[in-house]
Amino acid sequence: MKIMFSAGEASGDLHGANLARALKQLAPDIELLGMGGEKMRAAGVDIVYDIDNLGVIGIGEIIRKIPFFFRLRDFLVDTMKKEKPDVLVCIDYPGFNMRLIKAAKAAGIPVIYYILPTIWAWHKSRGKTIAKYTDLAISLFPFEAKLYEDIGTNVLYTGHPLLDSVHPSLSRYDAFLKFGLSEEKRTILLMPGSRVQEVTSLLPCMLEAAKQLERDHGDLQFLIPRATTIDRAMLDDIIASSGMAVAVGEGNVYDMMNISTAAIAASGTATLETALMGLPTLLVYRVNRLTYWLSKILVHIESIGLPNIIMGRRVIPELWQDDVTPDNIADAVLPMLDDGPHRSKLCEDLSAVRRTMGESGAVMRTAQAVLTFARERGIHEAVQ
Repeated sequence: MKIMFSAGEASGDLHGANLARALKQLAPDIELLGMGGEKMRAAGVDIVYDIDNLGVIGIGEIIRKIPFFFRLRDFLVDTMKKEKPDVLVCIDYPGFNMRLIKAAKAAGIPVIYYILPTIWAWHKSRGKTIAKYTDLAISLFPFEAKLYEDIGTNVLYTGHPLLDSVHPSLSRYDAFLKFGLSEEKRTILLMPGSRVQEVTSLLPCMLEAAKQLERDHGDLQFLIPRATTIDRAMLDDIIASSGMAVAVGEGNVYDMMNISTAAIAASGTATLETALMGLPTLLVYRVNRLTYWLSKILVHIESIGLPNIIMGRRVIPELWQDDVTPDNIADAVLPMLDDGPHRSKLCEDLSAVRRTMGESGAVMRTAQAVLTFARERGIHEAVQ
């Protein structure tokens, strides 16, 4: 059996790697190939296109790279025609994968979509595209599965994969030692994102806020987990320009969360990961003005953080666009640092997020669903 993947960002690489390992565990002889990154390669996927520096955000950024994405789509379609996988598994990255699934169907390749477009937030028309061009949609949330089912999608709810993977691997002592940090100081985790545009936009502002926090609380230290899609030299240059002393960690991001008192994180999967780790977090979101203007028209939700969406209310604070300033960041993080009613309530709410998300085992359930679909499709085609 041969499975092809299409994952386009650091979070997709992580989910793809976890799924690949589960598939290998259930079917050791399976062949895995596709677009992905370091984590998927380490999990045994033959990477035909590396996603390093691939991720872009914002309308302006996407428009500039349209010719490149057409060439990439054509390359992956040619790869599908050559390799003839039993199924294509698209992971998130809807701006690209929504077009790829149409080409895959035209080429006669069955399609599974894992980590679906968020039609409950915006771009509801994508749901109809998924229903038409996807043979099986795998959903992370019960409410999401119901939405897709209502528009005629063959959808299966398997649960959220982060429940399987979000946990520390080191003791707190060993983690402090690994990252060169002091156990006597409170650690603030700075998570500016996995895309170059995010990091260059958000990290300087985060570092200015860090200066203010350090000035008011001398017992603080700061740690940045480097996403595999971000060049270390770029991070070092931004940090050096700020004049701040900041540690940069490689890997073991959940151990970084485990030793941190609070986090400042770009909007995305990271805020759900910190919630599952019980780490008080401030979400920050800033894109170019055109993208933000369009999002205000098209997006129909009051919060963009996954913990807030899951709970249907503000669990973690959010700063958007022009509100993302050093002063506002420092003011939002300050109450998270000291034990008291504010921090206690936040930690209670984060515990509720984990309970709401259900049971672990989602990755293995997803892998079994992929294998069952591929085998049944193979039997069906053999009979025909």
